[in-house]
Amino acid sequence: MSTARIASMEGEVLELLQALIRNRCVNDGSPESGHEARSVATLESYFGHPGVVVEPAPDRQSVVYRVRGTDSAAPTLLLLGHLDVVPVTESGWTVDPFGGEVIDGMVWGRGTVDMLNLTAAMAVAFKPYVTGERRPPDGDLVYVAVADEEQGGALGAEWLMNNRPDLIDCDYVLTEIAYPSVRTPSRAPVHLVKVAEKGPAWRLIRGSGVPSHGSQPYGTDNAVVKVAEAITAIAKAPSPVQITPEWRSFVEGVGWDSGRVANLLDPDQVDNEIELMAVEDPVLARWVHACTHLTLSPNIVSGGAKANTVADRAVTDVDIRILPGQTEQTVDDHLRKVLGPSYDDLDIEEAIHFPAGASVAAGPLWEAIGDAYESLTGSRRIVPALTPATTDARFFRSKGVTAYGVGLFDDRVALSEFLGMFHGNDERIGVDSLGLTVRLLSLIIERLPERANP
Repeated sequence: MSTARIASMEGEVLELLQALIRNRCVNDGSPESGHEARSVATLESYFGHPGVVVEPAPDRQSVVYRVRGTDSAAPTLLLLGHLDVVPVTESGWTVDPFGGEVIDGMVWGRGTVDMLNLTAAMAVAFKPYVTGERRPPDGDLVYVAVADEEQGGALGAEWLMNNRPDLIDCDYVLTEIAYPSVRTPSRAPVHLVKVAEKGPAWRLIRGSGVPSHGSQPYGTDNAVVKVAEAITAIAKAPSPVQITPEWRSFVEGVGWDSGRVANLLDPDQVDNEIELMAVEDPVLARWVHACTHLTLSPNIVSGGAKANTVADRAVTDVDIRILPGQTEQTVDDHLRKVLGPSYDDLDIEEAIHFPAGASVAAGPLWEAIGDAYESLTGSRRIVPALTPATTDARFFRSKGVTAYGVGLFDDRVALSEFLGMFHGNDERIGVDSLGLTVRLLSLIIERLPERANP
C-alpha cells in the first residue's frame, strides 16, 4: 500500500470517527434512545451509496453492505461494528464528550474505545472493495454496523440473527474488543486477540412488604430494607472462581513473572494476588478479578411510593456475568448461598441470559491475524484474551461462527488505562492508533483467502 494511500486512509478514519462521535447515538436502555439512524446516514454518505437498512423500531437502524467474492468456496469475513454508545456524566469529562476533539494527537469522545474507533476503521478498510479500488475478494466481505449493542442487541445484531440471517451469513467475524498490545521489558510486544467473553445472566431481585406510616418504622415489613440487605450480602460475599483455558493462555503469554503467573492460575491464590495487584494498579486488578470470577454488580435500585410511607415494593437490577464453564445453576447456587433464608422471601427474575462463549485460537483467520501483526510490528506473538464484557460476537458464536476482537494501538495508552476508559470519563484514543487499526484490518482481509487456501 502506498504512503499516499495510507495517509489518505488515516485522514478518512479520523473524520469518520469524529462524525460518529458527534452523532450522539446514546443508548440509555429505552427503545426511543440510540437514534442510530444518524450514523447509518453518515456511513451511507461515506460509502457513496445506500446499504441494506433494517429498522426494528423508529430511528433504531442497522446497515449491512456485502461485496460478493469471486470464489463461492472461499470463506466469508464479516466486519461487525456497533453505532450506539452509553450515556455520559458530562461533569466528569475534561472536554465535550461529543465534540470529537483532537488534543495532542488523541481523539476525545464517547465511543472512541467502545467501539466507534473500530466501527470507523472497519468502514475505511472495507470501502476500497465497495468502490472497486481493490479487486473483489475471493470470498464475500461484509460490513455491518448495528444498533443497540449497549442494551443487549435486541434491536441490532440479535434482531438480524433472528429475522434476517441471510444478511449476515458468514464464516468469520472480526469485532470488538480491540486490546492494546502488552509491552514487556525484554521481549517483543504481545498482541492480545479477544477470543472469549463472559455471558450476561442479569437478575431482577424484588422485595415486597406492607405499607404503613413512615413515622413508625419499628417492626414494619419494609421492602426497601429487604432489597438493601440483599444488595449488601451480594456485594460483600466472595464469588466463585473459574480459571478458563483462555485465561490460562493469556496469563502464560503476557510475560508476567513466574510467581504472579502461578498465583493467577491457582483458584486458591488468585484473590490474594489480585489484592497485591490492586495496590499498584487497581484498574488492572479489577479486570483480572472479572476475568477469573463470577461477578455480580447491583447497579439500579428503586422502591417505595413516598418518603413518609413504609415501602411495599423495591427492586434492584443486578448485572451478573458468567465465565465459560459457569452456568445459570452457578448463579442460582451462589445467590441461594449468599442470601440465605431471605432467598425464598425475594422474587428473583431472570432479565437477560446468554451463555459465555469462546472461539478456538487456531485456523485460517487466526493465522491471517498473526500475519498482519507480524507485517506491521515484526512480532507474531499473539495471545488469546478474554473480555469480561459482553459483545455482539455471542450471537455469531452461538451459530458456530468464529469471532475475534482485534486492533492495533500506539504506545500512548497502557492496557490498564485503556480498560478504565470503557463506559468511563475522558474516553480517548491516539490518532495513530486509528490508522494502525485500518492497516491491520486491511492486511487481515488480504491474508485470509491465502490462509484458507494455502
